[in-house]
Amino acid sequence: MSASVFFFLIWQGLTYFFVPAPAFKPVSLFDGKTFKGWQGDTLQTWRIENGAIVGGSLETEVPHNEFLSTTRSYSNFELKLKFKLAGTGFVNGGVQLRSKRHTNPAYEMIGYQADLGDKYWGCLYDESRRDSVLARPAPNVVTDLLKTDDWNDYRIRCEGKRIRLWINGKQTVDYTEKDNSIPQSGLIALQIHGGGKAQAYYKDITLEELK
Repeated sequence: MSASVFFFLIWQGLTYFFVPAPAFKPVSLFDGKTFKGWQGDTLQTWRIENGAIVGGSLETEVPHNEFLSTTRSYSNFELKLKFKLAGTGFVNGGVQLRSKRHTNPAYEMIGYQADLGDKYWGCLYDESRRDSVLARPAPNVVTDLLKTDDWNDYRIRCEGKRIRLWINGKQTVDYTEKDNSIPQSGLIALQIHGGGKAQAYYKDITLEELK
């Protein structure tokens, strides 16, 4: 739970009153100009255009999944960003949560993913681990909200074993992990999925750490 929702009980004479506890301020994870704080294939797959991180290509098929990850790990947080997808074939992306780099193949990642793309909008997927959708929204909940060929908002909140996702202000997933062996901290990463002539765009990436 965020520090902003805790309250201190203060005694003054015979009067009790509540004062909000100091809150963690959201911080920007992307400065809009450089890959400071991020790591990945920034020579071929990932680039910066007009203040956004862009992965993939509309000219040639993306050969396999690629991820641009943070250089540090996070446990409990609320992440906000804007995204859009474009392309033909299998057009898909996503935001990795509490994840780690795979060793074989090294371009993959292991962990939760807030998914993006047809039939996966707003789903919570388990990448390279259980390889399945852990939770998905009701039919048409997301597609009715999506702005095609335009920027959309993703809000991702991880608290303890609970993960919630929102797209354009509408909650799509409320999932609680039951497997105690699943790590609840790790890297955040942006994905462009292989298999299509596709590009994934991400910008305005901010994170507020939670107690």
